[in-house]
Amino acid sequence: MANLSTQAVTDVHHWNESLFSFKTTRDQSLRFENGHFVMLGLEIEGKPLMRAYSIASPNYDEELEFLSIKVPDGPLTSKLQNIKVGDELLVSSKPTGTLVVDHLLEGRNLYLISTGTGLAPFISIIQDPATYERFDKILLTHGVRYQSELAYQDLIQEQLPQNEYFGKEVKAQLIYYPTVTREKFRNQGRLTDLMTSGKLFADIQQPKPDPKLDRFMICGSPSMLKDTCAILDGWGFAESRQGIKAHYVIERAFVE
Repeated sequence: MANLSTQAVTDVHHWNESLFSFKTTRDQSLRFENGHFVMLGLEIEGKPLMRAYSIASPNYDEELEFLSIKVPDGPLTSKLQNIKVGDELLVSSKPTGTLVVDHLLEGRNLYLISTGTGLAPFISIIQDPATYERFDKILLTHGVRYQSELAYQDLIQEQLPQNEYFGKEVKAQLIYYPTVTREKFRNQGRLTDLMTSGKLFADIQQPKPDPKLDRFMICGSPSMLKDTCAILDGWGFAESRQGIKAHYVIERAFVE
């Protein structure tokens, strides 16, 4: 377990019966780019049980924050959902991932397309002042089944606009577009359907995305990734692969 460090849980927040977030201490030597993930887990019967978790906290924060679903019979989450402040977790010392802004070509607008816990890396990215320096508009979408799964709404809508360092930029540049599929809500339907119909872009008063101007980062379920990539490919966008800059990036590592 040479590449793992032991970190203490400092905070746990249960959003609803199926979703929770938690914070841990951070090893002073840990360096990561906003959007990266680490392997995180518990020692079970003397062996580390690890899964990939995107870091929701920005890279300048003194703590690490993660967002997780609760799977009753999941090997890790069945135990992880019961953690309390003071408990110890294992965190890998080598963050990685493709969901970083530097993998994108220069552009005017940045679309962050997420479903479920795929929101986590974008919570890190929208807290990065450099994101607002690079793009004119940052358009954060979050697709969920129920309103109670719309995590971090207070941070996005209330706290960040009041940030003493970059709140002014957040107010002027960040557009938040949450959607719900199984309850009545102001934005209803699957993100992919709202993209293909054009309703998403009409609602936020933006033209249909243009490969010359718009960039995308996508994180969510495998089926959502597949569908969104197909939409973007059909619109003439190209995916960044092997570090070569392009119009959009995706992350393929998920919690169970």
